[in-house]
Amino acid sequence: MKKNKTTHAMAGILMILFVVAFLLISGRFLYIQASGSVAGVSLNEWADNVRTTTYTLDSERGKIFDKNGMTLAYDMPTFRMYAIVTDKYSKDSEEPQHVVDPEGTAEQLAPLLNVDKAYLLERLNNGVKNGQSQIEFGSAGKGISIQTKEKIDALKLPGIKFIKENSRYYPNGVFASHIIGFAREKENKTENGIKNEIVGVTGIEHEMDDLLKGANGYISYQRDIYNKKLLDPNEVIQMPDNGDNVYLTIDQKIQTLLEDVMTQVDNKYKPERMSAIVMNPKTGEIVAMSNRPSYNPNNPENVKNWYNDAISTPFEPGSTMKMFTWAAAIESGVYNGGEQYKSGQYKVGNNKPVGDFNGGKGWGMISYDEGFALSSNVAASKLVWEKMGPDTFLKYLKAFDFDKETDIDLPGEVEGQILYNYPIEQITTAFGQGSTTTPIQIMKAATAIVNDGKMVKPYIIDKIVDSDTGKVIEQHKPEVVGEPISKDTAKQVRNLLIQAVQSERATGSRFKLDDYSVGGKTGTAQIPNPDGGGYLRGQENYVFSFLGMAPADDPELMMYVSIKQPTLEFESGIESGSVPVSFIFNNVMENALHYWNIEPDKGEITEVSDYKIPNLINKSTEEVKGILNSAKVSYSVIGSGNKVVKLSVEEGNKVLPNERVLLLTNDPAMPNIIGWSQRDVLKLGEMVGLKTEIIGNGYVTSQSIPEGTKLGENSYLGVELKTPMEVKKTKPNDNSKNNQAQSNDTFE
Repeated sequence: MKKNKTTHAMAGILMILFVVAFLLISGRFLYIQASGSVAGVSLNEWADNVRTTTYTLDSERGKIFDKNGMTLAYDMPTFRMYAIVTDKYSKDSEEPQHVVDPEGTAEQLAPLLNVDKAYLLERLNNGVKNGQSQIEFGSAGKGISIQTKEKIDALKLPGIKFIKENSRYYPNGVFASHIIGFAREKENKTENGIKNEIVGVTGIEHEMDDLLKGANGYISYQRDIYNKKLLDPNEVIQMPDNGDNVYLTIDQKIQTLLEDVMTQVDNKYKPERMSAIVMNPKTGEIVAMSNRPSYNPNNPENVKNWYNDAISTPFEPGSTMKMFTWAAAIESGVYNGGEQYKSGQYKVGNNKPVGDFNGGKGWGMISYDEGFALSSNVAASKLVWEKMGPDTFLKYLKAFDFDKETDIDLPGEVEGQILYNYPIEQITTAFGQGSTTTPIQIMKAATAIVNDGKMVKPYIIDKIVDSDTGKVIEQHKPEVVGEPISKDTAKQVRNLLIQAVQSERATGSRFKLDDYSVGGKTGTAQIPNPDGGGYLRGQENYVFSFLGMAPADDPELMMYVSIKQPTLEFESGIESGSVPVSFIFNNVMENALHYWNIEPDKGEITEVSDYKIPNLINKSTEEVKGILNSAKVSYSVIGSGNKVVKLSVEEGNKVLPNERVLLLTNDPAMPNIIGWSQRDVLKLGEMVGLKTEIIGNGYVTSQSIPEGTKLGENSYLGVELKTPMEVKKTKPNDNSKNNQAQSNDTFE
């Protein structure tokens, strides 16, 4: 009985526990059913997550183009190779899915991947030995092109697999590498694990990375346990937002020309550094920019110079700074170009005398205009110390923005420094020593000289375009950022720059072009001694430079070239630092101007005229000819009438250098226009009312209306033009008649 009571008691307790447990479990199930959640987790959401699979849709990085739409950087599909080395993947498979023969596999892959067989075999054997499922091949297995992948696929090697990736590709190699920069793959941690993406490292790739990289999309849908899409998959597709395209202001053809010429100079003269910039000075657009040493962004290894020296490496510029010294003196009202001074040496206080570059000998008593053409340090020093005063000169240096960055749209810009604490520093700054600047700062300041006093901001990004829609998101436009000098001062400085190239003893005479006139200024700057005070000595220890603009009367292109410590060959004194500089400048400018179809002006400006046309209408032809002859103005008379009824230059306007003034008489007849420029032909057609058709570029070599023919409105005039270089290539007999027909229609 006692046992039965105990058994019944235990059974009752168990029954109670069972009932309690049943109620708890049932209650729990009822709660879950009612609430649809467990531990705060929604079962519906959890089930959706389990059933839902998601794949990333990679965005495409934006392309980089030149101004004319040539592709400079784009994403190229590549492949990463890996190998399955465990036989588990081959179970229940008719064909092996793993590497069966490591040695044979390595032997066939080695020549296609351009690596040693031993390297690949070691990787495969280590994977098998360590019990790995799959292995990769390091850098040898990355960035494989589609052509190489197809060759490997054709071998039908079991266990060799590929993953598609994108890599950044630069089709022109070294071309503009410091501008474009490069982008590389980088591992980034995300919520779904590690994700590889291309990230800009230098240049435009870095500067515009946020716009170029875009945003990935995704596709998600619900599936069953066999990974098959459900009938009602609740599919969601978010398309990727591809990166925007960036168009640069550089011109691929001019940039290629610059790269080729700089490579030639680099190979021959082996300089420490070189930089060059080609700019449209009217807008501030950078047409070309390059440095040496450079690098190939497709394989940026063993790079000797990461810096874009044209914007990132300040240096003492030398005599190119003198154009701004003279501009400041002219603008401040203290300059008299004809005033004489004694060249040679100049001393202020107890400081060491400043000497002209010819060993301090100078050229005796010369004018300040001559001093500019001869690049006289003494003239520059006297202008600052005696004429303007250091405080006034400093004001103009700051007006030209030599104390700040240009804010060009490239990363890594570093501004120069105005060293101006002591009298000797104030004087040496006048001729480009002591104070530092960058090539881009000099170019920006020089735009004020080209643009009648208005200084424009340099820029290299032309526009940003949505790659999906083609819509222009942002269009860059020229921006005036200062007006340090007046229009008259700018013109006077341009005239000085012309004489610094064209005059007989000018230091820039090497920089004359065959077909275009040039204005510019040379520079030969000493290099500070890195081991102590003072400067390096020796004929090659300089930075040789030149800033030039052409055509000189209305510059369409401006170029700056600097070469540091070239290896020079001094043969009978004919070789100098300006030779490699002029080789770059002359080749690039001459060809670039022709490529842009800029009208040649024969490369010479013999007179720089400031003559302002008076009222000459209805005066006798002989009287007008006499007035223009006295002013040394070039002109041509249209017809044999006794009275001038119209001029090609309006009253009150100044005559440009080398400009031909057309005098239309009251009895118009066709003049001999052989040798005329396209501009002059168009002016003639406009004055007389001719229907003009022009074939070619350069100067007139044939005309459809014979000389002396009476002219009337709507007459047809067809002309053929050739450049001086094209004329030189023709046989002497081909143009004998034209040569004989060259009329002496100026200074009549």
